[in-house]
Amino acid sequence: MESLLGAEDTVDGRALRRWVEFGVEALEQRRAEINSLNVFPVPDGDTGNNLLITLQAAAARIGGPVDGALTASDVAEGLARGAFAGARGNSGIILAQALRGVADAVAGLTTVGARDLAAALSNAATLVTGALSAPAKGTIVSVLEAAADGATRVASETDATVCDVAVASADAAADALQRTTTQLDVLAEAGVVDAGGLGLLVLLDCLVEVTTGTRPDRRMVLAGASRPVVEPEIVDERSDSDQQEYEVMYLVGNSDDARIDALRSSLDALGDSVAIVAGESGCWSVHVHCCDPGAAVEAGLAAGSLSRIDITCFALESARRGCGDGPVVSAPVRAEPAGEQSRAVLAVVGGEGAAELFEAEGARVLRAEEISVHELLEAIRALPSRDVLVLPNGALSAQDVVAVGARARRDDRDVMFLPSSSVVQGLASLAVHDPMRATVDDAFAMSEAAACVRWGSLRYANERALTWVGTCEPGDSLGLAGHDVVVIEHDLVTAGASLLDRILAAGGELVTMLVGADAPDGLVEQLAAHLDRRHPEIDVAVYQGGQRSDLLQLGVE
Repeated sequence: MESLLGAEDTVDGRALRRWVEFGVEALEQRRAEINSLNVFPVPDGDTGNNLLITLQAAAARIGGPVDGALTASDVAEGLARGAFAGARGNSGIILAQALRGVADAVAGLTTVGARDLAAALSNAATLVTGALSAPAKGTIVSVLEAAADGATRVASETDATVCDVAVASADAAADALQRTTTQLDVLAEAGVVDAGGLGLLVLLDCLVEVTTGTRPDRRMVLAGASRPVVEPEIVDERSDSDQQEYEVMYLVGNSDDARIDALRSSLDALGDSVAIVAGESGCWSVHVHCCDPGAAVEAGLAAGSLSRIDITCFALESARRGCGDGPVVSAPVRAEPAGEQSRAVLAVVGGEGAAELFEAEGARVLRAEEISVHELLEAIRALPSRDVLVLPNGALSAQDVVAVGARARRDDRDVMFLPSSSVVQGLASLAVHDPMRATVDDAFAMSEAAACVRWGSLRYANERALTWVGTCEPGDSLGLAGHDVVVIEHDLVTAGASLLDRILAAGGELVTMLVGADAPDGLVEQLAAHLDRRHPEIDVAVYQGGQRSDLLQLGVE
């Protein structure tokens, strides 16, 4: 293809927009490859997803016509703001901060020349390094710094062009990516390169394509790798990331530099992989790996007002993701401490497989598809703990829940019912349970986790009924979003695919499928194939739940 440069060898708004389009396409194509590079800091296999989702959010923020009327400054600022709002994970935070560095460097410029481009990359590297508490060699940060150095060296030459600078930055990044294998022990042992660095190189090569008309073929960077790698995105040289149990992210508003500095110190003491980046209107995006997510949130509350709190349990996510990109069958691996508990979590669960998942996470399980008020009350009274958190998982009506709580408290029990209307919400809630936290704080965190899961289910209609989307007949395949029928089809797979598209219309990263005892053979595989075609950025986790109430229960996080 031809170069997309503007007049006089410069990058204008049209070319910068096209670079983002190329970048999104390239990350979609190589997402699985980048995800596979995941041996450090935790084997969560989501670096490619995080980069793609962050860049998609950045691209969505660019306004204006496609004919090039936007300036380079307009496009860069839109990218920075969109990436900040939609950043996911370590690599997403770094990409967002890099785009902020570019936007600040080209502010007010209609077009970007050779020296402007080098200055933008240099500023991106500076801001990224400043956002991290302890940047280390052998990561995406190293690759970005090398790209900036390569661009600066070439830009200092009198006759350097934008093409020269773009090629030099990408070539320097490729060399630095190869060196990451020798800069971190975990990468050296695996014989592989850094995943985040590979994602950054993909984007720089897209910039080369915009300026020269040709994208370099660098797939040889993985040649000789003995097995897939892991991404050490935000690495801390004193890091014990493999010992941290949670990733915590949130936005802080109504704060100032002094309180943000204090927040960084608090998070450094709590965990590692600390990154804090500034956005617009006095807002900061915060990221940390730690063992006490409640304490990380409390530290944020001391710094300002919090929003978009996102807590991920590494053990549960690793179990959900399994070893590949397709559906997996697995169970959570983190259990509660042995012995009598000062606080108990009681979950109402139908299906043997689902019950085992809850028990593996340390919950007491009442096995039942539906229960009476008396049965639940007796189960609470049988627990050795005074404090009880109950996950009803949709087995009781709201009125019955209130009745059980009132009667249990007469027995001098502190009982709190959490808002889990489905088993998949209950699993997400249990993933953030921390028995070392105060009960009210634990209940709040678990309730937040449940509320963040959109859920649905597939079942057959057993009678003629009027629904929100029309009349169903016995034997029809129904798709429910929450408790409401939103899909009626004759074919179960068609109903499932339509339900997934509806639930994912608001976005998502992970689809959890809980397979019922009566689910027909091949249903999960066909729905997973549909997700791979229509929503390739989505991860899929499959559990054999064994429930009788639904053929399939779906959760989106």
